[in-house]
Amino acid sequence: MGQVDRRNGGTVRPIVAFVLSALLLVAGCGADPTPAASPPSTAAAPTPQGSPSASEQPAETPASGISGDGTHSDNITHLANVPPSAPLDGPQSWGTDLAFQGDYAFVGNFDGFSVFDISDPSKPSIASQVLCPGEQNDISVSGNLLFLSIDSARVGPECDAQRGEPESDAWEGIRIFDIEDKTNPKFVSAVQTDCGSHTHTLVPGKSPDKVYLYISSPGPEPGTATCPPPHNKISVVEVPVEAPKTAKVVSQPALSEKAVEGAIGGCHDLTVYPEKDLAAAACFGDGILMDISDRVNPKVLQHVSDKENFAIWHSATFNNDATKVVFGDELGGGVSATCDANTPKTKGANAVYDLGKDRRLTLRGYFKIPREQSPEENCVAHNGSLLPVPGKDIMVQSWYQGGVSVWDFTDATKPREIGFFERGPVPGVGGSWSAYYYNGHIYSSDITKGLDVLRIDDPLTDPAAKVKIKELNAQTQVSH
Repeated sequence: MGQVDRRNGGTVRPIVAFVLSALLLVAGCGADPTPAASPPSTAAAPTPQGSPSASEQPAETPASGISGDGTHSDNITHLANVPPSAPLDGPQSWGTDLAFQGDYAFVGNFDGFSVFDISDPSKPSIASQVLCPGEQNDISVSGNLLFLSIDSARVGPECDAQRGEPESDAWEGIRIFDIEDKTNPKFVSAVQTDCGSHTHTLVPGKSPDKVYLYISSPGPEPGTATCPPPHNKISVVEVPVEAPKTAKVVSQPALSEKAVEGAIGGCHDLTVYPEKDLAAAACFGDGILMDISDRVNPKVLQHVSDKENFAIWHSATFNNDATKVVFGDELGGGVSATCDANTPKTKGANAVYDLGKDRRLTLRGYFKIPREQSPEENCVAHNGSLLPVPGKDIMVQSWYQGGVSVWDFTDATKPREIGFFERGPVPGVGGSWSAYYYNGHIYSSDITKGLDVLRIDDPLTDPAAKVKIKELNAQTQVSH
């Protein structure tokens, strides 16, 4: 059993495995985001024989140019940057995840969230900012409701609640806001969940009067009030759309038959494809495919593991046909330089799985950005989404200081990068936390630099610009 200081007023919380301590440092489990002088490097290991190889470099690496403070491929244009501003510009105000609705982008932050008017993507402006501390404020929107994940102990659910003592009766979970007026979001209610909410996934109900939140969080943390053992589960929160104050936990589906003593349980992130009644969960130790036809009681279909190459199963993305799933590995928890010359191409990377008609996953290949980063730049696979290109499997993805990458995995055995944007090294931890494609543009939430807007102009991706949607939560996939 290890320990990590979650810096809740000096409180030390016990953690059950070394992997989680790395995760907590940067992935938002209440760690103090003040950057260290230099992220640790990751030891190299040989690629095991018999496993699929990392993607071969494309015959022609995308040519690069320089615009402002960024380097990019010739097919990427950096249109705009909105730097952090008060009250979300303090030393612990890290930019996190994004969601979209109409002409607005919603950007999470360790200290709250911002609403941006993106009616002109080249000139985004702040519509409102809400000071509401609670790491990591993973965010989603549905209609007039906005949801935030809180994975650090607070003395209560309100925005002005101070840090709490995990060993006592502290609070962590989901906060709910009314965003009918985008210039004035209002706190509505909150739901406490076991081990808090590191991330959450919005799941539309079978009828429009309800939405569900699948809550992902690591645990257990013995000796705490908020995260008791065992924790081999997710939590399902039911939200009546017209009565969000009555939202509550309605089930806690088990991910395995029993918890393993001394091991981390729960999931880091979970992506659903409601039209297909499927979910892909990146959990601690493996990836999980689930049937969600019964929204309240999802059922596990398959576990897949990769002991040789994956350290922290971080996220998942289906292709449009749900014939592939991309799982990402956040080796080093986001603070390590895993895109350097000393780290194999199959580690800190993406794994591409085929998903058969029998709903079984089969590993086909790996992808990692081909641009070698310095040993001082934290870099690893992180959050991304599909570009809606008919007949192609193309994804945009954040890589922390590795920047934003657009890559093609139509051939699952030979995925390749087709475009990129990145800045030079910044002190300590930084870079793109999330990068998503929405209605013709790429939006990136940079940890310390704010909101970036990019455009890709390429014959391969141009058809995506014709697809317009009204709402995007990247972990709630819809067909195109």
